[in-house]
Amino acid sequence: MIRIRKYEILSAIEEQGVVGIIRTESVEKGIAMADAMFDAGMKAVEVSMTFPGSLDIMRTSAERHRGQGCFVGAGTVVDEATARMCIANGAEFIVSQSLSDDVVYTCNRYGLPAMPGIGTVTELMHALELGVDVVKAFPGSVLGPKFIKAVHGPVPYANIMPIGGVSLENMEEWFKAGAFAVGLGSALTKPAGTDGSYEAVREAVEKVLHEITRIRAGLK
Repeated sequence: MIRIRKYEILSAIEEQGVVGIIRTESVEKGIAMADAMFDAGMKAVEVSMTFPGSLDIMRTSAERHRGQGCFVGAGTVVDEATARMCIANGAEFIVSQSLSDDVVYTCNRYGLPAMPGIGTVTELMHALELGVDVVKAFPGSVLGPKFIKAVHGPVPYANIMPIGGVSLENMEEWFKAGAFAVGLGSALTKPAGTDGSYEAVREAVEKVLHEITRIRAGLK
């Protein structure tokens, strides 16, 4: 059952092609942003562990949307202790900005997807040896779409999700290069450059989902 759940999450992310990322100091705003994203059709939302209230956002969002085909994950997870706290508060997938064996082992132990950050082929191969299904290309703004295309030459089976530097304007480049999915934060939560209204967040999510569908249809 645990293994089935793990691949249900990964399949949902691959099918939709995007993970929404929430970074905010306000628990109330974070919960409302997650609600807006899920209401607009987003299936996977990552709550960044960069602020003290992140666990509260994670726990409340997971409780509200459990059983609705929605998945709440944790981001910026750097060690085993943080990974365990996130899992205890409802996280169903773990995203990191770097590759930590201990974080991957913890996710494997609990049957959850681990998505560690990598920036080299050596790190990618090590992640695959640990049993990682999807890696995070980070920072995407530095690596660029060409990184994925180049890596897929010798490692065509690698599932790579760029985060950082991905926008509505350049998403097509990433998918053409072979991205498994993309991670979007401020493009969704700050559609006008500042914290938008939750209606603006919903509209941004809907626009992104529509654009990904269009892009992928053109790649078939």
